[in-house]
Amino acid sequence: MTGQRIAYIRVSTVEQNTDSQKALLEKYNIDMPFEEKVSGKNREDRTELKAMLNYVRKGDTVYVKDLSRLARNTKDLLGIVALLEKKGVTLFSIKENIDTSTHIGKPMLTFLGAIYQFERDNLLERQKDGIAIAKMKGKYKGRKKVPKPDNFSEIYKKWRNREITSIGAIRSLGISEYAFYKFVREENANG
Repeated sequence: MTGQRIAYIRVSTVEQNTDSQKALLEKYNIDMPFEEKVSGKNREDRTELKAMLNYVRKGDTVYVKDLSRLARNTKDLLGIVALLEKKGVTLFSIKENIDTSTHIGKPMLTFLGAIYQFERDNLLERQKDGIAIAKMKGKYKGRKKVPKPDNFSEIYKKWRNREITSIGAIRSLGISEYAFYKFVREENANG
């Protein structure tokens, strides 16, 4: 008996939608999707990734649109793949056409992961350089301040009492994950 077809779907912010990933994965007859709207930067914050990694069993195949949905750096990517491999689970990345059950899949995955990491590091370096130049010219004003929503204290109390999840709180407030946790830190410091 073959295992289940599992999908991991992720976008970085609550404002983005997952429709294009779902449409792409439709033709693979997915048995169980795991979906989240959270930055890929910190693996510990990704509850659906953890749930998916706990759920998969020997013989299952995990489908992702591309490797960047699974991890933002080579170390995390290889760690996730090693865990899947240990459990007897195959990873299939649609965009890169990588299947870890093939003899070429794992080396290709490592190679592409390293390239993606290199590209990301270069992008961040160029961004820093651009900001430094803009600051010297007096053109850089920084991130726009997001005003704290009027109902933040009410939603914060519900979140703190575990009546709602952080994603539910973020959606209710209509702010980014970054802004939410910034306001939480302020609230904790004041309270």
